[in-house]
Formats: sequence, structure tokens, C-alpha cells
Amino acid sequence: MTELTDLTAVQLVDGYRKGEFSPVDVTRAVLRRAEDVQPAVNAFVRLDHEGALAQAGESAERWRRGEPAGLVDGVPVTVKDILLQRGAPTFRGSKSVSEEGTWDEDAPSVARLREHGAVFVGKTTTPEFGWKGVTDSPRHGVTRNPYDTSRTAGGSSGGSAAAVALGAGPLSLGTDGGGSVRIPAAFCGIFGFKPTYGRVPLYPASAFGTLAHVGPMTRDAADAALMLDVISAPDARDWSHLGVAAGSFRDGLDGGVRGLRVAYSASLGGQVAVRPAVAAAVREAVGTLASLGAYVEEADPDFADPVDAFHTLWFSGAARVVQHLPPARRELLDPGLREICAQGARFSALDYLAAVDVRMALGRRMGLFHETYDLLVTPTLPVTAFEAGVEVPGKSGLRRWTGWTPFTYPFNLTQQPAATVPCGVDGEGLPVGVQVVAARHADALVLRVAQALYGGGAALSVPQPRPFP
Repeated sequence: MTELTDLTAVQLVDGYRKGEFSPVDVTRAVLRRAEDVQPAVNAFVRLDHEGALAQAGESAERWRRGEPAGLVDGVPVTVKDILLQRGAPTFRGSKSVSEEGTWDEDAPSVARLREHGAVFVGKTTTPEFGWKGVTDSPRHGVTRNPYDTSRTAGGSSGGSAAAVALGAGPLSLGTDGGGSVRIPAAFCGIFGFKPTYGRVPLYPASAFGTLAHVGPMTRDAADAALMLDVISAPDARDWSHLGVAAGSFRDGLDGGVRGLRVAYSASLGGQVAVRPAVAAAVREAVGTLASLGAYVEEADPDFADPVDAFHTLWFSGAARVVQHLPPARRELLDPGLREICAQGARFSALDYLAAVDVRMALGRRMGLFHETYDLLVTPTLPVTAFEAGVEVPGKSGLRRWTGWTPFTYPFNLTQQPAATVPCGVDGEGLPVGVQVVAARHADALVLRVAQALYGGGAALSVPQPRPFP
């Protein structure tokens, strides 16, 4: 018999509607699972048993009356500890954030989930201010991979990825400024989606500017489409929001890929060294798309690595994050974060604008590329999960996390929708992800292609991690 913690959000809502189980049953099971896995993976900074069960009880009564509050009424949700949640401290992984606070406001995505009856189970771990592609912080320690606890869960939404992978809630809110939804989703064998910038409203505005997106982290594409229908609703606090979506992201989800023009870039034109096991799993997923009727061609978008421009924007944003801190509190920061903040503070306005020029040129190139190809498919990452507690793989010779994430951060610069779909495992049983990228505003297309990969079996080749202990 399938455990309640193994069900997707779509399945839970269907079960509530049919009276097969209640939100209280599910929430209790999810809280037990969260408590069980927490010592091994450190996915949570806070679990709210009392609050979650109270919300679940209210939801159960609404379902009993046949009057659910919205699309995800009674579904357990976790929230990355970067986003504001009313009644819960938001520490952002930093000892520099005071425990004193009113905590009386929801971020837009959290507010929309609350309006739709979601049950908030807890807040998930993040590196300090979400600055890097792994999840460890001075305040909350190291988050570990569900498939091998000696490995990293990735980041910066690592707690969310581990929680979803292990059944501690089917839906989680993550943020992605350079891959922070897609990186941990790929490492933990789940689905992660970075929508077009502005599709999901964000408040307070990120110090990393228009690199920062909010996105769903889920078991599959259908759950992400359901979640996006909720969190993409407008919020007056975000002046850059794109407005009301044209329709439901669930509409056309099962439309398939027949006739789509797919560019498959295995290494961005030879710029990236990809591990053989990763390359093989991604190539098999691409073969699935071809077998389903897509026109697949090996083609590269032909752009130079924009890492220097990304660093200018990212490091400047980091410097802005900590600008208000007095020297004594800066000493509490992650040493790597202090280092990039010092670099960011040295950039001039002209340096920043030069990076913006690179960004605009890259956006133009990708816009033209998508006149020929509907989709770009790449590995999500060139590696699988490496040792926990470090920023870069051991003996790699790399300095910063951007050295092993060359497939993710370019599409934050361009603001394009991009998703990672689990597509296999390497020789050590660690998940591999395939990345699907489309033109700006083509969010529904990315979800449809991901759904086809799930339906075609490509995403079923990643086994579920065994629960702990």
C-alpha cells in the first residue's frame, strides 16, 4: 500500500475530494517523516507541528463541507528560509539576522499558497543568504543528500530538495538566482522549475536583482504546474510581475512533444567537461524525446561562458546584502560569503553596467536561437553530488561554485524558464538531471516537455531514496 508521504499533491487533492484520507492524516504522516529524516539530512530549520496540524484540521473541515479553499487545500508545503512566512522567523541561514522580529508578513508566493489552503509544515535550510550552490551555513550547518548522506544536497534550495525527495511534503518553494532550484533538484532526484523572471512575484526584492526567481520544487511536472497556478497570481508589492497568466499551466500539460524542434547541447560547444555517466543518462533522455516525435538536432547556442559578468552581478548583490552590517556582525558570516562581498564592493558602476551589456547580448542571442529551436536541452550539471560541506568538488581545482554549474546560471542572466528532470543515476546510485530550457514566457512549454519525459519513462529511472533511519 502506498504511504501517504509518497503521494503527489495532485494525488492528495484527489484523495481528499474522494474522502479516502484527510489532511490531518497526511500532515501527521509528513511531520513524522520530517522528524525521522531530519537527523540524517538536516533539511529543516523549523518544523511547526502545532500550526500545521491546526491548518490541517481547518482544511479537513472545509473538505467535509465540500468547500475547499483552493487548488492545494490541505497539501503540506515547505518554504525555503529565504522567503518570508507570517509567524515564522526568516533567518536566511545567517547568524547576523536577529531572532527578534515581528515576522508578520508573507512573501507573495507564500501568501498565495495560504489563500489556497496549503498546510505549512516548516522552513527549509539554505546557505547564508542563498549565496552558493551547496547548502551549509554558519547558523544551521550542513544539509546532506538523501541518496548518500556523505554528499551534498546541492543548493541553495538544498533543504527543500531533500525534504521533497524524502516525502517530507510534496511541494516546496525554492529560489533560484544562478541555479538554486535546479542544482539541488538534480542532485536529489526531484523536479525543479525556474519560471520566466517575473512570472512568480517576489517581495522583498532580492539584492541579487533580476537574477532571482521563485519556483516550485516537486515530485513531478504535474505538481509543479498545479503549484505554479497558485503562486503566479499577481501581487502589488512586485512592480516587475508579469501579470495574470494567459491560462492554467495544467492546460495542455499532456500535449506531448511531437513536432517540437529540440536542440541538444551536450557540452555547450565543448566548453564543459561532463562526466560520462551524466552524459549517457542525458543522451538517453534526449532519445526519449526523439522517440516521442520531437525533431532532435545536436546544436549549440554558441555563446562564450558569461561567468565574469555573472560574478560581477552576483558578487555586487552579495555586497549589497551585507552592506548594513557593522564590522562585528560581518565576522559572523560564512568566510566564502565575506570573500565575494569584498570583491563585489570593489566593482564600479561601470563594471556593473558592462556586465549588464553582456547579459543583454546573451539574451539577444538566445532570443534568436529560439526562433530556430523551441527548446534547448542540456545536462543540468556536469557532475553528480560530491562531498558535503564544501563549495566545490575535492581535487577539482575550482574556486567558486559557478565552476561546476555552467549549465544553470546563464539562464538566470537571460531570465528564461528552465527545469531539471531526473533522468538516471551514475555508477554510485546518485541522481542525474536533464535541463529543459525554452524562450522567455514559454513556461507552459517547459512543463509540457517535462511531463512527456515523465510519461515516456525517462524520469522513472531514478529510484526513490530509502527513508531514514
